[in-house]
Amino acid sequence: MVVYAGQGDPRRSMALLWRGQEPTERTGPGPKAQLSVDLVVETAIEVADTEGMQALSMRAVGERLGRTAMSLYTYVASKNELIDLMYDHAFGELVREWEENLPEAPTLQDTDDGTGWREAVLDWAGNLWRFYLRHPWSLEVSQARPVLGPNDYRLFEALAAVLHRAGLGPKAISSAYGSLFNLVRGMVRTAAEARQAQTVTGIAEDEWWYARSAQLEEVAVDFSERFPTLTLMSQGGAFDNADPEEPYLEQEAWETFRFGLNALLDGIQSQIDGPSSAAP
Repeated sequence: MVVYAGQGDPRRSMALLWRGQEPTERTGPGPKAQLSVDLVVETAIEVADTEGMQALSMRAVGERLGRTAMSLYTYVASKNELIDLMYDHAFGELVREWEENLPEAPTLQDTDDGTGWREAVLDWAGNLWRFYLRHPWSLEVSQARPVLGPNDYRLFEALAAVLHRAGLGPKAISSAYGSLFNLVRGMVRTAAEARQAQTVTGIAEDEWWYARSAQLEEVAVDFSERFPTLTLMSQGGAFDNADPEEPYLEQEAWETFRFGLNALLDGIQSQIDGPSSAAP
């Protein structure tokens, strides 16, 4: 399922995305909670987190709030507009996590000592990875037409500031951000799907792998001759499950992600160092 952002009225949607934060009121037993845009959005996120994007509807959100779907339209005009607000609101959690875990932030005039930027980017990417696993529905919101909300920009600003202080130029910062963001987003999708596979299919991951890999010995008796490099890799432990308690595909996605991330950071370092660092 792919959801395209920005399908609501541009003026209203952007005004809601960039509005001042409203207090969110939740009450216990007794009178119903006083509704607000934030309360509607947070409740919608709860629905998507627990039941998936397919279960999201104005009616489902209303039921959780003890209200009718129609009562929500005073706050959010449509489901499409609601998804935009959900996406940016959820990213606010990630940005706050990033900002709270950083030491006192240097100014843009400061320069990196040559090592701190890499650790900061690793933290940024790891936080983004964990965010997507907490909110897998957000992977269904297409980046072809970004939400353009404040938390989207705060996430960009956080990484751009790190790379700027490291000495990367403006265009390179933009390209590095796109590369890093899409590396995380692309690889974490496999990890998120691995987590959901058993629930959706009713088949445990180990059961699925053993049932099919065992068939290879019967249907491809010449496998090692046809795929000699893959066979050597297998004998060398390339496909071993390091932690049997964790889904294999989730582990594989994480290891592949870390490999690609470090290779990408090496490339960024070469851009920071400039042509003089290249071998003759």
